[in-house]
Amino acid sequence: MRHNKKFNHLGRKKAHRDALLANMTISLIMHKRIFTTLAKAKALRMYAEPLINRAKADSMENRRLVFSYLQNKYAVTELFREIGAKIAERNGGYTRILKTGNRLGDNAQMCFIELVDYNENMLKEKGAKKEGRTRRSRRSSKPAAEVAATEAPAVEVSAEKELPAAE
Repeated sequence: MRHNKKFNHLGRKKAHRDALLANMTISLIMHKRIFTTLAKAKALRMYAEPLINRAKADSMENRRLVFSYLQNKYAVTELFREIGAKIAERNGGYTRILKTGNRLGDNAQMCFIELVDYNENMLKEKGAKKEGRTRRSRRSSKPAAEVAATEAPAVEVSAEKELPAAE
């Protein structure tokens, strides 16, 4: 019976699945963004985020534990030096999945999975937000007499400007 076994097996045995996810995690750490299928990206997120979370505390215990999963010292070094410093204040959600459409050959759903703090385009939009615009109603909150008084001089001024130009 399959009680409480809800993760995606990806059509592979355990050893093959672990090797696949470890290699994809190494590629994600080294390149900051990879292009893969949606099912693999969702499985990778569940595998990689606890390892990335270990990088917040740079200790020998955490380095050895992450190395036991990844078996790549360059990826472990990159994770603890660069990525760990950048995600130190983030509480979770270290990866983002962006769907890109379907693959031509077999119509599989494709996507990018990337580290959140390394997408410069998204960071620019977050930093440079537009000023908050207030919504205006069509009806004015001023009484009608005040509106007419403020609009009338504006009409006269524009009419005076047109007369010298017409001469």
